[in-house]
Amino acid sequence: MSAGAQGVDASKGIEEYRAMLQDGNPAELFEVKGEQLWKQKRGPKNASLEQCDLGKGPGVVKGAFVELPRYFKDTGRVQDLESRLLTCMETLQGIDVKKEVSQRSFGKGETANVVALATWIASESRDMRFNLPFNTQAERDMYEIGKRLFFMRGGPHDFSCASCHSEDGKRIRLQELPNLTKNPGDGVGFAAWPAYRVSNGQMWSMQHRLNDCYRQQRFPEPLFASDVTIALGVYMGVNAKGAKSIAPAIKR
Repeated sequence: MSAGAQGVDASKGIEEYRAMLQDGNPAELFEVKGEQLWKQKRGPKNASLEQCDLGKGPGVVKGAFVELPRYFKDTGRVQDLESRLLTCMETLQGIDVKKEVSQRSFGKGETANVVALATWIASESRDMRFNLPFNTQAERDMYEIGKRLFFMRGGPHDFSCASCHSEDGKRIRLQELPNLTKNPGDGVGFAAWPAYRVSNGQMWSMQHRLNDCYRQQRFPEPLFASDVTIALGVYMGVNAKGAKSIAPAIKR
């Protein structure tokens, strides 16, 4: 059998394996929690998040995920889903996000709540196509910053995001390393998170995924909802234009 045929068979086997995992994806449990948190009155202001504006108007969830990150006039910032949720939690509910949201400890407290919210919101746009707004100078600037960060090499291994994610056909064991510089690779990369990680039984948002990539590169790990992670999200999100969202997915 030729190397090309072996590669096709391997890819087909991986796809079948993923399809089996997707049946009964535990992400559904986080979706339920996220929807409850969206409607629940919480915080010092005893308010829900149902008036949170994710870019399509107060309370509009469907279709919002596939247009994030984007620029928001009220904050004067480009924000991704998680950082926007923090803004809503602070302004609508009065939650002290700097105090309550852990900067690096994922899966705990309000940080875990943000991930659950992101999982439910992502599920409301499943199978919709990514179409990030790219009209303001702030969005264009963040794209360029994200691109530079993506290709920036450093750390003890002289790695960058591009070391693993800028070529087609790369893989580590059963884990595909999609080419995040273009589609269709970005359609199974950026478009898949939040995702349930079978290997550690946790739900990971894009923030967690990027944080762990920096950890593996032996870079200093970014703070939760930092501009570094948002800029990378803009770069990958714009590159994913037209790809269907498959989030929340399931990963090895």
